[in-house]
Amino acid sequence: MTAEDDNEQIPVDTLTAISQSSAAKGEPYSIFDNRQKALIVLVISTAATFSGFASNIYFPALPTIAHDLNVSVELINLTVTSYLIFQGIAPSLWGPVSDVRGRRMAYICTFLVFLGACVGLAQTKKYATLIVLRCLQSTGSASTIAIGSGVIGDITTRAERGGFMGIFQAGLLVPVAVGPVIGGALAGSLGWRAIFWFLTIYSGVFLLLLLLLLPETLRSIVANGSRTPSSPLSKYPLNVYQTTTRVKWDPETAPPQLAVRKSIEVTGPFRILSSKHAAPIIVFLAIYYSVWQMSITAMSTLFKSRYGLGEIQIGLTFIANGAGSMIGTLITGKILDMDYRRVKAKHELQSIPTDLEAANDLSRSRTNREAHFPIEKARLRLVPVFSLLQCMSIILFGWTIQYPDHVPIAVPIVSTFITGWTAVSTQSVIMTYLVDIFPDRSAAASASLNLARCLFAAGGTSIVMPMINGIGVGVTFTICVAVQLVALVGPLAQWKLAPAWRREAQRKNRQNAEEKGSNTQ
Repeated sequence: MTAEDDNEQIPVDTLTAISQSSAAKGEPYSIFDNRQKALIVLVISTAATFSGFASNIYFPALPTIAHDLNVSVELINLTVTSYLIFQGIAPSLWGPVSDVRGRRMAYICTFLVFLGACVGLAQTKKYATLIVLRCLQSTGSASTIAIGSGVIGDITTRAERGGFMGIFQAGLLVPVAVGPVIGGALAGSLGWRAIFWFLTIYSGVFLLLLLLLLPETLRSIVANGSRTPSSPLSKYPLNVYQTTTRVKWDPETAPPQLAVRKSIEVTGPFRILSSKHAAPIIVFLAIYYSVWQMSITAMSTLFKSRYGLGEIQIGLTFIANGAGSMIGTLITGKILDMDYRRVKAKHELQSIPTDLEAANDLSRSRTNREAHFPIEKARLRLVPVFSLLQCMSIILFGWTIQYPDHVPIAVPIVSTFITGWTAVSTQSVIMTYLVDIFPDRSAAASASLNLARCLFAAGGTSIVMPMINGIGVGVTFTICVAVQLVALVGPLAQWKLAPAWRREAQRKNRQNAEEKGSNTQ
């Protein structure tokens, strides 16, 4: 990779520069007040539930679908694998589209695809049709998380982003808790096709609400929310946000500067993924997410074969995992905000200029503090704690379910609560961190994370049952934990090396800018 290539991939904080310019003019970063931000986050969090519902509502019905379509459970598990593959690839398209064309347009297109796929799945009678439509369904639902992360990046500053990201993550994790319960109840009473009719009705109603309630937030289209978008798809009927906001701003003055408008780069998430600024932490999370999904995928078959549970009972066993996920991310979001404020206060105290010339140059002083802000210390402090707890819970799950005659079912169920708590908390931490270091490409950064974790999970879910059948549950998940422990090298490298990488990249950018300036003269 050349220096020029490396410069192209580094995080460029365009939005920070614009927000500083706006702050100098007395303009708010966002005109949406806390009530309006809460409503926006509620809408996008509900949108993100579709990815989880389409995935988790399906798990309790896997043995039933295999029997009904006269195929093996392993083949039905491949529909989970294919869903995860497209769940990883789809945001790499829709994420960059939403970063350029707008959040509303991306949401509308994805939900139309999802709605059509659900109608087809509700009527399918062949395995081949099932697997194709599951891929299409994933294409329509998977991008809601990446687009939602982009919306949060649009309307929040770093200081408040962790809390809002925690609320967003908690909402999208509701399906992890209640999805399997609904899926088990529907499959056990009305048949597994009722699952997809439920998703059809749910997505159709929500699409209407989204069209009415969600404003465009992309800063290259509406700036801090005070500009009126020109595209019909970017407008929304209930435009009461601006007129009822409690944020002080003057609509009569010139609107603030728009963020830089870019072209759609489908390769953007892949470039972020291959960048040294993000690759170590993304690969680390992908491995931990993969192990979590392997345990969830195996739960239905293991609880049915080892404890003799039915569809509804299997669905109830997933509640612990979902409850742990929701509670964990809410608490983690608050901790992230506290950590950020603590590190920021300490950093600003240490960065007070002692030189009179530097003290008079406020702009240079601010830029220097931003360049050297230890964002890793503000965001990644809890990663080792969550990682080790997840490793212990996975070991507990594997070895207790290995001996169902000697261990009550409550023990592996409790272990899934801990796994859900730690896995999602880690994901929330790292997603917030990526939005922080790629603020002008927040949806693309989230898409790169989604791409890696889903592709790793696809591979993991495709081999988990053959491994369990071959070497046993305990040994299978012991091997998984060994891989997780090795993966801890990723956050360690990010913690130690990322600050120096950013400073070096910024130095190269300044040199290139100076060279271009001298050549122009």
